[in-house]
Amino acid sequence: LIGIFKYSRMICSTIGYVPEFVTRITLPLGISFYTFQLLSYVIDVYRGEAEAQEEYWHVLLFAALYHQCIAGPIVRYKTIAHELFTERSSLSEIGDGCFRFAVGLAKKVILANACGELADSLLLSETKLSDLTLVASNIDYLSKAPVLGIWFGLIAFAFQIYYDFSAYSDMAIGMGKMVGLHYPENFNYPYISRTAGEFWRRWHITLGSFFKDYVYIPLGGNRRGELRTVFNILIVWLLTGLWHGASWYFVIWGLYWGILIIIERLFLEKWLLKIPRIVSHVYMMVIILLSWTIFRMGGINYSLLLIKGMFGLNSNVFSNFSVNALLKNNIFLLAFCMLGTTPAIKVLLNSTKRFVSCNRAGIIISDFVEYYVIPSCLLFVSTAVLVGASYNPFLYFRF
Repeated sequence: LIGIFKYSRMICSTIGYVPEFVTRITLPLGISFYTFQLLSYVIDVYRGEAEAQEEYWHVLLFAALYHQCIAGPIVRYKTIAHELFTERSSLSEIGDGCFRFAVGLAKKVILANACGELADSLLLSETKLSDLTLVASNIDYLSKAPVLGIWFGLIAFAFQIYYDFSAYSDMAIGMGKMVGLHYPENFNYPYISRTAGEFWRRWHITLGSFFKDYVYIPLGGNRRGELRTVFNILIVWLLTGLWHGASWYFVIWGLYWGILIIIERLFLEKWLLKIPRIVSHVYMMVIILLSWTIFRMGGINYSLLLIKGMFGLNSNVFSNFSVNALLKNNIFLLAFCMLGTTPAIKVLLNSTKRFVSCNRAGIIISDFVEYYVIPSCLLFVSTAVLVGASYNPFLYFRF
């Protein structure tokens, strides 16, 4: 089904013939997520790691958990079956769930959307990039885009895609807690990574663990020699690229990461962990921004033009008045977004909570602030932003 709905047009375009009925196929929202969840049910039951459901409707319920079936995290059957069908924990975590949901909503509508608008201003909007009548003007614009504008545009997009996707995971995890379900964590501060392998252990964790347990290890993992390990990694990243989009440029994106992970594994990883942290972090952020050009530009030609512009190879200027004005107006947004991609805010909140919880009155005040004040304020501000904003993209639906 996923082959028909998601990849039929790509396959037909590759062989040079696209039947009319293929052009009318509409991609169902979230098909990659719930297909993988159903695959996990079949595989877990086949392996004897979970019992088969006697009721077909129970399988549909598992596949249609609306909290996360649109944008993840990918929930495997064996990790949720007991809670969903056998014994649900008490609803004592409603407060935690409300807090997590409110934080996720705020990350999406306040931070991700603001960063998306900034990225559109510094680069090009998705509407313009997808308009075939604007190809010539888009190329002209990108070839003249200032170096500083390209870098900060990509940084803004990096924040957008992180806050957008992690926000959906936060909201799903929060809604799950409200009804006694515990969905797995999907992000663990990926932008503090020092190597490509570490980045993908922190970004979209449930997708990485799915491919590891259901593809990489069954292929032999790293148990059959170095050459076979390299082959297995390439297969996993070929599939990861295809999972993100039905296009050959996503395959190239996947192989980009696969080859980079292989090079690090064979030659660079120990060295990267020994050099000063700031150096390895800068290296990693450049690698990440280069990869996000494909996601942001939606094609190889635009991406290559943007990459050349990052290093001034388009004979483009370093900066101009418009770029400087945008950066000055958004410097606090970017600074806060950067801080939010580290554990600093979480550590500060936990330290404050421990400090005020030294006595019973402090515990009561701390709980009241955490479960009532903060969620209420975040929901109020998020609602106000949603009401007044016309820019609210569902960024990850394409992937």
